[in-house]
Amino acid sequence: MILLQVNQLTKYFAADLILSNIKFEIQTQDRVALVGRNGAGKSTLLKILAGQSSYDSGEIIRPKGVSIGYLAQNTGLESELSIWDEMLNVFNALRKMEQDLRKLEEKMADPSLHSDHDLYERILKEYDQLQLEFKDKGGYQYEADIRSVLHGLKFASFDYSTKISSLSGGQKTRLALGKLLLTRPDILILDEPTNHLDIETLSWLEQYLQSYSGSVLIVSHDRYFLDKVVNQVFELSRMTLTRFKGNYSAYLEKKAANYEREMKLFEKQQDEISKLQDFIHRNLARASTTKRAQSRRKQLEKMDRMDRPSGDEKSAAFSFDIERQSGNDVLAAESVAVGYESESVSSKIAFHINRGDSIALVGPNGVGKSTLLKTIVGKLPLLNGEIRTGSNVSISYYDQQQADLTSNKKVLNELWDEYHLKPEKEIRTVLGNFLFSGDDVLKNVSTLSGGEKARLALAKMMMEKGNFLILDEPTNHLDLDSKEVLENALIDYPGTILFVSHDRYFINRIATKVFELNKHGIIEYLGDYDYYLEKKQEQEELLALSIAENQKISSPQTASEKNTYHQDKETKKLERQRKRRLEDVEASIEALEEKIAGYEEVLCDPDVFQDHERVAEVNSLLEQARNELDSFMEEWTELADA
Repeated sequence: MILLQVNQLTKYFAADLILSNIKFEIQTQDRVALVGRNGAGKSTLLKILAGQSSYDSGEIIRPKGVSIGYLAQNTGLESELSIWDEMLNVFNALRKMEQDLRKLEEKMADPSLHSDHDLYERILKEYDQLQLEFKDKGGYQYEADIRSVLHGLKFASFDYSTKISSLSGGQKTRLALGKLLLTRPDILILDEPTNHLDIETLSWLEQYLQSYSGSVLIVSHDRYFLDKVVNQVFELSRMTLTRFKGNYSAYLEKKAANYEREMKLFEKQQDEISKLQDFIHRNLARASTTKRAQSRRKQLEKMDRMDRPSGDEKSAAFSFDIERQSGNDVLAAESVAVGYESESVSSKIAFHINRGDSIALVGPNGVGKSTLLKTIVGKLPLLNGEIRTGSNVSISYYDQQQADLTSNKKVLNELWDEYHLKPEKEIRTVLGNFLFSGDDVLKNVSTLSGGEKARLALAKMMMEKGNFLILDEPTNHLDLDSKEVLENALIDYPGTILFVSHDRYFINRIATKVFELNKHGIIEYLGDYDYYLEKKQEQEELLALSIAENQKISSPQTASEKNTYHQDKETKKLERQRKRRLEDVEASIEALEEKIAGYEEVLCDPDVFQDHERVAEVNSLLEQARNELDSFMEEWTELADA
């Protein structure tokens, strides 16, 4: 069933065209990601669909009764009610129905009513119908639903009578999301819902949306999240919309394949046009060939010429270098406590960072990750313990709030004032690499968007050439393309990195170690985010085993039960290994299929198939690739059937 249809939608801001002839539809159970560069118009389109912004032409068709729920970026829930009462407001209609049921029960309990049989039957029938409707609409579970959502969004430890007005901005944003989820609209529109969620809450939201009964339209810069949730991608680029089936990773592959195919067709046509033009030029003036030349000219005039395929829009281009190398020991902490105004948030923190480490600092919101980073760079006083910096260590710090940016300066001066000995041309070149070109460098910093401020902060960091980068949520305001550029720059960085991020894909690409911060210290994991998750799962299984063994006094466990538990644990471990290997094999199969297609295409090239030595060489490579593919396909079959 089509829930929403958009036809030829156009939007202007003053004289600037923002959206042009947008056309798409959303059907039942669709999970859609809306992607595009910062400033492409994603949030504008969502506001139009939610009825919060107007459009200039086109139409939006929505069947009667289809409801839309919309959560804008950083929308906090403003209310003087308590957490519980505000969530209960979502179910006012059900609560009214519940009150009506109680009133009918009171009537039916009245002995005087039994004498009027017809009236009693009418009330009984009304009660049965109302009770059935109440049940179908979730009347017997709405309080459980509230508790489930509040628990998933990390409010389980809160007193539900707490006034919402007393909460922090991030907590209000999570409550706004929770309230919207409880309304369960037919189309759920979420603009950057992951910004204020820690990793555990993100995982819960992924599972919630996967099982959501309605359709979902999401703007998010979290690739891991999009890969888990969506089944199609709408790309908004150059004011138009293109649809791709599959998750975000599939979209990237299809987009690249489409561009390569279109470029080949374009180049083939350009070659054909060149040959026709050459023939016409050489033969038009000769009497014996002029008719053929005129025929070619007509053919050329009638040709439907292809436009050159548009590649990706301009990307930021930067890398991080260092002025000089640090010693092997970069940073050490012993018995450290961090917090604000002598009130400790986390204590007993101890760790050691070596040159070349790339460390992700993870943990739930409020545990003190940003506080620890600010303490390390000296923005907050150390409450207890000792932090030692190694020799020749120069720290460059990225603040997630971009608090160090001077708002009354122009973009050019924000950078040039700190590096005034460098020529203006060099400063403009640096800014151009971060997508500040032309008059953009004359904008006031205060007028910049979150993404622009993030890019400017990264530009300043690049100029510092520190050998130890400390980054607090560096990807928060970056679009997916800019994130990828940052990832590649950090992978190639020759120094040491300590960073906080909730972006699991980013952690997986960058981290060589994971530090998990809790209120009583740090636990170190050697590996990326997936390795960290695997170890956490093993620890939880061991904890469950320990609890079970501790309970054996009150309920002695038989040898058979113990064996069963250990067998289950081993089975789960083997299943995780099977899934990881299956993913690796599928990736190898895909790469080999592309390689084989490339070899087959080479063999079709006239310049190649006339060269027997080259043909033999390509055939040998092709045979080798096919044999490898057969081997991987056999392994895939065994793994898939296991």
